Amino acid sequence: MTTGKIKRQEAFSGIKPVTADLQFDVALLEAYLAENIAGFAGPITVSQFKGGQSNPTYLLETPHAKYVLRRKPPGTLLPSAHAVDREFRIIRALFDQGFPVAKPYLLCEDVHMIGTMFYVMDYVAGRVIWEPPMPGASVQERASVYDALNDTIARLHKIDIEAAGLANFGKPEGYVARQIKRWSEQYRLSLTQDIPEMDQLMEWLPKACPTETLAAVVHGDFRLDNVILDTKSPKVLAVLDWELSTLGDPWGDFTYHLMQWVMPPSKTGAGTGTLIGHDLEALGIPDLQTYIKLYSERTGFGVPENLSFYFAYNFFRLAAILQGIVGRAQEGTAANVHAEAQAGEISPLAKTAWDFAQRAGAL
Repeated sequence: MTTGKIKRQEAFSGIKPVTADLQFDVALLEAYLAENIAGFAGPITVSQFKGGQSNPTYLLETPHAKYVLRRKPPGTLLPSAHAVDREFRIIRALFDQGFPVAKPYLLCEDVHMIGTMFYVMDYVAGRVIWEPPMPGASVQERASVYDALNDTIARLHKIDIEAAGLANFGKPEGYVARQIKRWSEQYRLSLTQDIPEMDQLMEWLPKACPTETLAAVVHGDFRLDNVILDTKSPKVLAVLDWELSTLGDPWGDFTYHLMQWVMPPSKTGAGTGTLIGHDLEALGIPDLQTYIKLYSERTGFGVPENLSFYFAYNFFRLAAILQGIVGRAQEGTAANVHAEAQAGEISPLAKTAWDFAQRAGAL
């Protein structure tokens, strides 16, 4: 059990020994990679990354190179969750388009190799910042990093779907409605506590969906701690964690990224970081409206009138995602040691979602 407030940068950065339940036959994997990745040569040393809540992620070190392996977790999984095959496909497509992602090497669907499907990509050396206020950074650095984040998600949403070979990667029509349906189902399957606001949201959200939306490649979990930055500059070297990517409404995706400006502060530190309570001007971080305007200018997408709906939807969605993590923690299949601490984060997210829903007209 987690005690005290989690220090996110310390808790989620770096590597650790592979936990007993996530170990596999290293020699078998080494032989497979030597046969299927050009230039690969063992022996390999395997460690597990501390960060991440969903798909277990490993560092593979050889005498001459480093690689990253992401796999489905073992055990009984929720339907359509942990889609590492979709992650591999989107990374490969975006890499070919020059978008900042790690170079993908292979996807292995043979579950007999390490117990579950996995893929291997290049290791990208850089830094991951887990706290949105970026403690210790200069005003200029914060401003530059947030500008780079804004530019990166705008670039993603302007990717030519056809040219990237992603026309059948999802159905952009009805994306938000399907997301609400999916996460309502996932939430019910993982239910461990009664939260009235979640019931109210599951009733109201489907009726409030926009009927027509734009279509773009959406990441699904774009935030500061899901990018690798250059160690000496604000340049984004790679965007991580594509498990939730598909084709959909870019404003739905961008509003998820905006949640850190209005995120309820976490009592345990296990939740997503927040900018609430910080003097953004003094830090050099743009305020919410300035950041939205910059994205709109970069993409050419007009700001929707019902932005409060998108916030309500995304806070509901994140609450449902965390409920799934808590459910896996109780079953012993969560990838992160701090997963069970997420339980206390769900209700504040649901209350925030319902507050935005009321602003959008919910009664």
